[in-house]
Amino acid sequence: MADPKRKTAAEDHEVSAKAELVGHKVDAEFEPEANKKDAKQAEAGEGDRPVRVYADGIYDLFHFGHARSLEQAKKAWVDEVIPDAPWVITQEFLDKHKIDYVAHDSLPYADASGAGKDVYEFVKAAGKFKETKRTEGISTSDLLMRIVKDYNQYVMRNLARGYTRKELGVSYMKEKRLRVNMEFEKLYDKVKEKQEKVGKKLSVLHDEWVENADRWVVGFLEKFEEGCHQMGTVIKERIQESLLKGQKEFSLLYYDEEED
Repeated sequence: MADPKRKTAAEDHEVSAKAELVGHKVDAEFEPEANKKDAKQAEAGEGDRPVRVYADGIYDLFHFGHARSLEQAKKAWVDEVIPDAPWVITQEFLDKHKIDYVAHDSLPYADASGAGKDVYEFVKAAGKFKETKRTEGISTSDLLMRIVKDYNQYVMRNLARGYTRKELGVSYMKEKRLRVNMEFEKLYDKVKEKQEKVGKKLSVLHDEWVENADRWVVGFLEKFEEGCHQMGTVIKERIQESLLKGQKEFSLLYYDEEED
């Protein structure tokens, strides 16, 4: 639950007479006649003061989303800051500070007790509410979540830079646990680097095979065919030599028998 004691900004702002206001028309029971008259005169440029636009918010962790919301209420700058403003805006508060319109995004915000569904319900019903657009991708809760999510990385990074655990507000056990994690991360990075190198080498070999496969296969077949041809020739020659040698021995044996 947000702190009801929040910093706020009441801003003087000259609004065009053609400006479209968010909400219903002002009900007489919510606003004194004098205030309605002053606001209409100021909006038309006929009064003795410009229209006063009130923009509130929790600005403890101020970011550019807050700046853009204030810019939508008034382009140039904040004219007055009202500290300790109420969480729920009342008619008494509007009258006290002569506030003509309240500028805020249109999301419903529950009051501190949880009884009310929207703290701006009154000003919306009174026709005094002017909607501002939220800035996508940035909010106080998002920033806090990022800080909490990356807290361990932040501590590990600063321990590696030489900061002590006491300077970082870290306990002894947490420091040791984070240092072990740091060593595991270093080991993981080294293994990953080796894997990437092996992967690159395998990729190069694969690409080289794809580019030269046809040429290598054809060359192998040519050499294989040439080798087979040479082997066949040698086998034929050996067989012929064996046959000739056998015929010669038979002839010699035959002649020897005749002489006997």
